[in-house]
Amino acid sequence: MTVGIDPDEERSMADEAASRSGVPGAMAGYAPDFLSARIAPPELGTGIEHDAFLWDGTEAIPYTHFSLSLSKSRRFARWVAWNIDGASIQRLSRTGLDFRTDPRIPASAQVGNELYAGNRLDRGHLARRADLLWGDPHEAGQANRDSFYYTNIAPQMDDFNQSSQDGVWGRLENALFDGVDVDDLRVSVFAGPVFHDDDRLYRGVPLPREFWKLLAFEDNGTLKTHAFLLTQHLDQLKAVLHLDEFRVYEITVAELEDRTCLRFPAQLHAGDTTTPLESLAFDKREPLATTADIRW
Repeated sequence: MTVGIDPDEERSMADEAASRSGVPGAMAGYAPDFLSARIAPPELGTGIEHDAFLWDGTEAIPYTHFSLSLSKSRRFARWVAWNIDGASIQRLSRTGLDFRTDPRIPASAQVGNELYAGNRLDRGHLARRADLLWGDPHEAGQANRDSFYYTNIAPQMDDFNQSSQDGVWGRLENALFDGVDVDDLRVSVFAGPVFHDDDRLYRGVPLPREFWKLLAFEDNGTLKTHAFLLTQHLDQLKAVLHLDEFRVYEITVAELEDRTCLRFPAQLHAGDTTTPLESLAFDKREPLATTADIRW
């Protein structure tokens, strides 16, 4: 007699096997059609167009609920794109989940634990772990595991979100849901580090001192986008790492393109309601003191 396996049990077994093997699971990746308006991920602009590591012939490397483009020269992601389904978010623990390199990609193309051991550098998620934990329990669990690949990680100081800025950077998505009636509780997010030629070297790795994030959502059927820049300044790297005060600014999509050398689709430019302030340098503007300062 043949005994059948329950489909849910079979999928759970497959997820567990994928986790043990260290290979990303569902790999659906970022969904451009997640919102009513189709939003493609950014493209690499002039001067960096050949810097993407190609996986299976494409620069967009898929994971569960997110995709990313990995820089060949810096070995960190230039951009990460992910979707949030706020209606089906799961609360899952990170207990027992370890950071690890993506086995689909040569270890030499990723920055791994060799950067973070024995110092104050944290392994900072680019695609926020809590944002990815949606869908059914199996799907959310795989996204939880996938979020810990080093390709989704960038170095941040251990007090990155502890400052007089009231943790603005870590709570942008929460602030959006609190401040706007987001249609269907669905948001698409893009984020990454900003690479500069003079980024400080530590253990042979240039450490990004700026990060960016762009939120796209629909409000009463209208696509809206908001871009943010976080700047931090790493002091001379000696025996101890030091971090000056970091500042978070609202910026335009056009300014974000100039800063990152990325090119964003026209829909994100059209949905940008941020007042252009190109005539003012960032250090001449008022940074966000709390999430209440954001003009959604």
